[in-house]
Amino acid sequence: MKKIISSIALAFVSLHLAAQLNVQMHHDFGNNIYGSELSNRPHWTATIENFTADKWGSTYFFVDGNFADNKLESVYTEFSRELRFWESPIALHIEYNGGLSGITGSYNDAYLTGAAWNWANADFSKTFSLQLLYKYLANQVVETNHSWQITTVWGIHFGEGLYTFSGYADLWHDNSVNGSLILSSEPQFWVNLWQLDSVDDDCKLSVGAEMEICNNLVWPTDGINNRFYLIPTLAAKWTF
Repeated sequence: MKKIISSIALAFVSLHLAAQLNVQMHHDFGNNIYGSELSNRPHWTATIENFTADKWGSTYFFVDGNFADNKLESVYTEFSRELRFWESPIALHIEYNGGLSGITGSYNDAYLTGAAWNWANADFSKTFSLQLLYKYLANQVVETNHSWQITTVWGIHFGEGLYTFSGYADLWHDNSVNGSLILSSEPQFWVNLWQLDSVDDDCKLSVGAEMEICNNLVWPTDGINNRFYLIPTLAAKWTF
């Protein structure tokens, strides 16, 4: 799991949602489905995710810790800031992606900037964001480090708040892979247990699943990241 974006990480809802922190634990079935091809893939990912809004925009970050063989194998983070000083759904967006891996030494750092268009319906049960970004791939050779990325983020809350369908999709240019495009998407489905009459309102536990949909992203054991994968997880989340 490379990225999890909260469905509330939309700058223009800052007057309605000031902050949210959650912690997630995902069990990854990649090596169960693909066998030795993904035998190097961690079984567990722990995620800390935070969104904070203020009168100038919003700040969002997450940190993924991937665990294999009873040890922390890698850490990946994304940090973004959106700025909006005007009455408009358009915000300025800046972002950093990177991390450390016990296998490869580090992930390729990336720096992004551009614009985000954010939308929500009247009760904020449906949200959507479209981001058009310039992407600088810091560890690529000079001829290939300038790139672009298109990101969409969505969130749908239904069943009187009991269910949430959220996620993101990234598409970016990278000359180092077949077709020069990388796709990464992680739709999630959550059941928010505190919405049940039999569960205390303070028990902010959600259970659910995620599907990682990716092309030219995951590194199998042969070290060639030019394949398409569908990798599910089962997950639990606590929202503070």
